[in-house]
Amino acid sequence: MQVPDTGARPRAPFAALPVRSALPLAVIGGVLFALAFPTPGWWFLAYPAVACLLVSVMGQGWRRAAWLGYVGGVAFWVPAISWAGRYLGPVPWLALALFEAAMFALGSVAIALAYRWVGSVVTSRAGRVWGLPAVVAALWTGREWFSGSWPYGGFAWGRVGLSQSETPFAHLVAYVGVLGVSFVVVYCVAVVVSLGLVHGLQLRMRVATAGLLVAAVLAVPAWPTAVEGTIRVEAVQGNGPAGYFDRAEPGQVLESQVAATDTDAKGVDVVVWPEASAEFDPRQQPVIASALDSVVRSVGAPIVAGAITQTPSGVLHNTSFVWTADGWQSSYDKKRPVPFGEYVPDRWFFSRLAPSLIGLLQRDYTPGTKPNVLDVAGIRAGIAICFDIVDDGLATDMARGGAQVIFAQTNNADFSGTDENLQQLEIARLRAVETGRSLVNVSTVGASQVIDPSGRTIDSVPEYTAASMVTDVPLGTSTTPATVASGLVTLALSLGGLLVLLACAPWSRRRH
Repeated sequence: MQVPDTGARPRAPFAALPVRSALPLAVIGGVLFALAFPTPGWWFLAYPAVACLLVSVMGQGWRRAAWLGYVGGVAFWVPAISWAGRYLGPVPWLALALFEAAMFALGSVAIALAYRWVGSVVTSRAGRVWGLPAVVAALWTGREWFSGSWPYGGFAWGRVGLSQSETPFAHLVAYVGVLGVSFVVVYCVAVVVSLGLVHGLQLRMRVATAGLLVAAVLAVPAWPTAVEGTIRVEAVQGNGPAGYFDRAEPGQVLESQVAATDTDAKGVDVVVWPEASAEFDPRQQPVIASALDSVVRSVGAPIVAGAITQTPSGVLHNTSFVWTADGWQSSYDKKRPVPFGEYVPDRWFFSRLAPSLIGLLQRDYTPGTKPNVLDVAGIRAGIAICFDIVDDGLATDMARGGAQVIFAQTNNADFSGTDENLQQLEIARLRAVETGRSLVNVSTVGASQVIDPSGRTIDSVPEYTAASMVTDVPLGTSTTPATVASGLVTLALSLGGLLVLLACAPWSRRRH
């Protein structure tokens, strides 16, 4: 006969919360996480957000963890990408948010199982404080990598690392890349959570340990980026009617760019215009070529501009090109056209689900294959066209291709009045630090800024204003660890977290 235990038992350190507590915690975590991104961009809220999301799924069974993760994901994604509804309405916005929330749920299941399985195998205090959080952070990082890669190239927005562009953690991106910063932040938060839950530690020891961890991370010095010389760049924000639904007449966007270019600026080495600023291929349109020639003669410098181009076989590209006094010199075709924005994947399928919506997107751009580094004005410039900037591999390609500066050309006109342009700007800021290169972010409408290799804004123009900025931009020459090994770091973390989770799975006993 078993004697009932009437004594109070301490709660297991990683036991699941009841749903009445876990559900609101997941919602709070998602909302706080959204607030960490522009606007308002309260980056410090990312830390309690991650803590809430971890605790809400901690120790839960996989079904409950999936639902809690999904609810937390919805609470984050719906407000975080509300700008997506500005372009094609609420259906694509909500569809993308709900799909990404499902990815969030998948990661939450893995994290919940880690707290159950790894937490039951690793029973030492040190293992639960230091080792288990590493597995949790690796699984979180793996989920961010997966959702940023699949399907159709993925959607790499909304990573923890992307909320840290102006924080004490930002300099770490030069060492480990954006996903590596996600790992560091989640790891630190997970360690603090473990310190709060693991039994047998005095309060002062918990506080001191947490403080020492954060201090150790912040003590890592900024990567010593090297610069050699400058290039004087005139970046032009034309503020023309460049949106898909602006119904602009042909030539209006080009005219706005020409009008905003300061042709009296002294000593300019290169003029940079935004994405699709020349509208169409100047090799096929003499009027456009004439306008570009006029600017080149007046300024005395080549132009890096953008246009829609078409191959003889009819393939469309979103192209950035260099135009000099001798005409077209070289070009780069955008490698990351936006699914359901610049092309419709599996059009036959989606046109049956939403024929009127898909019917609005008549043109399908093809991903380019050319290198994203061009020779211009005697230097090597990395080129990122709009959504290219979120692709980790393309950032690495620019640095490895010898880029001394990055020209990030974009067209945010379809998202006027939303947070999309500010969120994209913060991604660009991290790319500057990650690659050790100055970055000229030039948009049709804003936000246009020049960012140095430390992530500091050195020049800018007001949003939704026709203006140009003439800036002496430092040229980078160093190689950061991130451009050499961040892909391997991400692979090792993601695969390592998954393998540890599977190794600790209770394969030989019934799972509850």
